[in-house]
Amino acid sequence: MTVTFVESSKLPTPMGMFEMHGFVENDTQKEHVALTMGDVSTGAPVLARIHSECLTGDALFSLRCDCGAQLQAAMHKISVEGRGVIFYLRQEGRGIGLLNKIKAYHLQDKGADTVEANEQLGFAADMRDYGMLKNMCAHLGVERIKLLTNNPRKIKAFEHAGVEVVERMAHEPGRNSHNDAYLNTKKGKLGHLLQDGE
Repeated sequence: MTVTFVESSKLPTPMGMFEMHGFVENDTQKEHVALTMGDVSTGAPVLARIHSECLTGDALFSLRCDCGAQLQAAMHKISVEGRGVIFYLRQEGRGIGLLNKIKAYHLQDKGADTVEANEQLGFAADMRDYGMLKNMCAHLGVERIKLLTNNPRKIKAFEHAGVEVVERMAHEPGRNSHNDAYLNTKKGKLGHLLQDGE
């Protein structure tokens, strides 16, 4: 998968001033952004996170997942460090899209877990693709990272992109009574590196 850089602009946020860089997939025209703070092209390891779009968690404050809390915590950690990058990828619902995610939530309301719900709808448990990272990192000059993640697939994604992961940093904000079972399913069925919940 190849992406082309489109444009950059300033993005003032409550966590500080970021630079927003827009990219478009050449085959699908799907759009992605990277948020950077400071100079990420020095060759020194940079604090980084891959964040897949989650409208319900990021913008609507859903407690069914930990996505919104993870995004805000990553932005805060980068702001404190003064240097970092967030790859914000448009892959709603682990790649199944917003409306299918609502269908999956409906199945979860009836007792399915997040993996079972996706599979009942005919999807794999996780359909995200990280092939765009190679072009995005090359454009930004990102070569070595300290990765904020609990997902081993994201470590491999950067390795495939030719980016050295010098450290994996646990990133677990946002656990609550509404998403505890969801997070335990991510650990048990998807191999996420999470602490045990209630």
